[in-house]
Amino acid sequence: MAVVEELLRKEEDGSISFGNHKLDAKAKVEDFEHRGDLYKVKTFKTMTKLERNGMFVYESVPGTSVLNFEETEDGIRFLVEGNGDAQITVQLAESAEYEVFVAGASIGKMKTNLAGKLNISVELEGAGETEVRIAAQQ
Repeated sequence: MAVVEELLRKEEDGSISFGNHKLDAKAKVEDFEHRGDLYKVKTFKTMTKLERNGMFVYESVPGTSVLNFEETEDGIRFLVEGNGDAQITVQLAESAEYEVFVAGASIGKMKTNLAGKLNISVELEGAGETEVRIAAQQ
C-alpha cells in the first residue's frame, strides 16, 4: 500500500483514504468536503488524526496511512499500514459493544467508553496492509 500523498482523498467506492506515516514533519488538510461533511486530517510519522465537522473520528500513535475508511450504522472498516505497531482510537456510539476483527480474525468483543471511544492495538511492523473491521453487536 502506498501512503496517501495528498493526505486526504475520496475513493471511487465512497470511502476516504488519509494519512502519511512516512512524513518527518507535520502536515494537514482542512475543509475537505465529502458527502456533505467537512474533514480535517493531521498526519506525520508519530501521529495521524482525522476529524469530521470538528469532531474526533480516528487517531493513531504512531502515524498510519489509512485506505478505504468507511463508516456505516454497522461499524467501521479500513485498511491500515504503519512503520510499527499502532494504538488506534476511533469514535463510535457511546457505551456500545463491538466485535473487532484484525486481518480477518476476531480479537474479541469490546465496549466503547462513555464518550464513545474504542481503543485497539494493531501489530503493523512488517505486516504491510492490515484490514480492520469493527462490527456493531445487536
